[in-house]
Amino acid sequence: MTWDEPAARRVLRPPADYRFTASVRPLTFSPYDPCARIAAGTFWWATRTPAGPATLALRPGQGELVAEGHGPGADWVVERADAVAGLRDDLTGFAELAAAHPVVAELAARHRGLRMPATGQLFPRVLRAVFEQKVTGTEAYRAYAATVRHFAEPAPGPFQPLLLPPDAATVAATPYWVFHPFGVEQRRADTLRRAAVLADRLERCVDSAEATRRLTAIPGIGPWTAAEVVRIGYGDPDAVSVGDYHVPNTVAWALAGEARGDDARMLDLLAPFRGHRGRVCLLLAVAGIQAPRFGPRMPIRSFARF
Repeated sequence: MTWDEPAARRVLRPPADYRFTASVRPLTFSPYDPCARIAAGTFWWATRTPAGPATLALRPGQGELVAEGHGPGADWVVERADAVAGLRDDLTGFAELAAAHPVVAELAARHRGLRMPATGQLFPRVLRAVFEQKVTGTEAYRAYAATVRHFAEPAPGPFQPLLLPPDAATVAATPYWVFHPFGVEQRRADTLRRAAVLADRLERCVDSAEATRRLTAIPGIGPWTAAEVVRIGYGDPDAVSVGDYHVPNTVAWALAGEARGDDARMLDLLAPFRGHRGRVCLLLAVAGIQAPRFGPRMPIRSFARF
């Protein structure tokens, strides 16, 4: 069998209202993400597993979701395909919480087929989140894509060009100045390298809380970065990106009609949704809700803290 042929296959049966593309889109950094892509209706996701490199293909059709794995880690990714697709997302109790606020209730009903994916992996998301610290989304993507292409290890499977995310050990051993041409200054490069040294320990975390503690103990990683990581690694519906430039304003505007809000105000407004606070923020983002802008237009998701 070649890597172009699936080594493992599984058929999933999502709920009738499941929204496939919207659910897996958070796993891509852009339509041109070198490690994850949605093309012709199929989601392709390249990763490293304990069994070796793998590519997962998720293909919807006729009420089913077909998962195919390529490469040495095919069984590993196919076994977790339902989590990657968001089908392990637990919405228990959210409808009752959402009913307490008209905006949240309306969004929960409109986007009831949206699910939060969980990859079960942390370091690939650390790579992206560290590059997003205190820069615009465009700058972050350029640094991320350039880094992936610098290491340039092809992913298994027929969809090309698809690349594997950089190996943590390789990143840890890479001098900080290698990242400079990608627009990454020494502070973020050193943060990434410190996290790479501890990647194995991070991947052994049993839950979101433990991962958050370990992540925020790394110099250069704060609550914003940790939330961005565990929201995808564990599908944590309560992870709130404290320190984001835009999210507090969005929450304040959507939930209280206030054009500006700080982290404390955001957390106060989200408190009734504890357990699903990150889900509320996701719904606001998917709905495209933004606070009114004053002054020069600022790029979305820019200038996050760490």
